[in-house]
Amino acid sequence: MTGMPDHDHIYTNEAAQYDLLISREDCRHNIMETFRRLLPNLEHLDVADIGAGTGRLSCLLAPYVQSVVAIDASQAMLDIAADKLKRTGLTNWETCVADNRRLPLPDHSVDVVTAGWTICYSANSKVDRWNVHLETILAQIQRILHPSGTAIIMENFGTGDEQPNPPDFLTSYFHALETEYGFSHAWIRTDYRFTSVDEAERLSRFFFGPDIADKVSAANLQTVPECTGVWWKRV
Repeated sequence: MTGMPDHDHIYTNEAAQYDLLISREDCRHNIMETFRRLLPNLEHLDVADIGAGTGRLSCLLAPYVQSVVAIDASQAMLDIAADKLKRTGLTNWETCVADNRRLPLPDHSVDVVTAGWTICYSANSKVDRWNVHLETILAQIQRILHPSGTAIIMENFGTGDEQPNPPDFLTSYFHALETEYGFSHAWIRTDYRFTSVDEAERLSRFFFGPDIADKVSAANLQTVPECTGVWWKRV
């Protein structure tokens, strides 16, 4: 569809606007509840947050874990993540520019890998050899995890819908996680709560594209429903 956002451009050139969008996502309670359920003894864990972006998951986890390294392909995104982490006064974090397929960490060096809204860019059905990219990324995750470590993946499971309605181009990837790679699956709500209908429409158009933005405008939505899929595996 014409007018669809160029996310590579956004992540490189409009990171601040992206960070404004994710600041409106009401995700802290449900995501932290998920982490606490899957990860006992958070305070003893070293975490690698791959595809960290502007620090959505890194900033949530840093106050509770032993250490976190935020990894992303975009320096612009990591600059914002670093600024937010600095403002917390914490020192148990670092950032690193890298592709998910070539993680610059030693073997068996972390207890947890989180991957939020990131593997989808390499492993969706619109990408040639998406299944090969997925295999490569998951192999990298397994390589850097300690034995008995945990991988947690989060992805879009339906924007603008009260119940799961994942994009068609992601369903093969999700199916592979569960049937080929042995991940367990659940979903949570992480709705966007904007300051106004105008902001909801503008930021939805900026990142999600015209279909969602037009739906927001037509329904006069200030809160945009969001379903987030969660997949996890202990290796």
